[in-house]
Amino acid sequence: MDLHLKDKVFVVTGGSKGIGEAISRAIINEGGIVVIASRSVNETQALVQEFEKKGSKSHGILGDLQEPGQCKKVISKTIELFGRLDGIVNNAGLNDGAGLEAGPEAFRKSLEVNLHHYYDLVHFALPHLKKSKGAIVNISSKVALTGQGGTSGYAAAKGAQLGLTREWAAALLPFSIRVNAILPAEVMTPLYRKWLNTFSDPDAKETKIISKIPLEKRMTTSEEIAAMAVFLLSDVSSHTTGQFMIPDGGYVHLDRSLT
Repeated sequence: MDLHLKDKVFVVTGGSKGIGEAISRAIINEGGIVVIASRSVNETQALVQEFEKKGSKSHGILGDLQEPGQCKKVISKTIELFGRLDGIVNNAGLNDGAGLEAGPEAFRKSLEVNLHHYYDLVHFALPHLKKSKGAIVNISSKVALTGQGGTSGYAAAKGAQLGLTREWAAALLPFSIRVNAILPAEVMTPLYRKWLNTFSDPDAKETKIISKIPLEKRMTTSEEIAAMAVFLLSDVSSHTTGQFMIPDGGYVHLDRSLT
């Protein structure tokens, strides 16, 4: 299926590692142009060079999205280089484990890391998205629906991202800008592997988690999340907005007796 992304321009935050990298690759594979906003210098440079060697257009904008002005810079540089903007994928963030015991400062820092730049980037992108009737995809998490324990800041941010998804979908109806969210559950990324390695027996922990995933008893791949993302970015999903997509093999919603 042709998703009609050829030569369209998309910003992907955290787009050089994990789920973000998979989304960047999927956009490129569909003929789109990706602008990676990341603070991961080596990974971003390597990915952009790889895309350019294949004849694909891309660009990396390095910096911390928490810094004042960085989100504005990302959008202005994208327009300077490519003259248009067709979509935003808000993806950057991490589960930092700021729980109830961590204290107010850690909680506020977690919101800064995981939430504020979602708003900032869309704010600065809005005039350009109005011109292109573009799309916004917010990468949230199943934690927004299920909780996890020990991660109040991350859970609050991910829940807020769902609230913003519905709010923006409503607010941007007059401009035909579609806004949707994806809620990954168990996806093996570098950050997920780092978390597994905090356990005394990472392999046993991984096996236990996989045993509870109903469909095929396996984790969702980053590529499967990316496939959902490019679908939502494309005009193939032209009447889909305000939705929470959960490609997780039934992990969140199916009866636990199935596992």
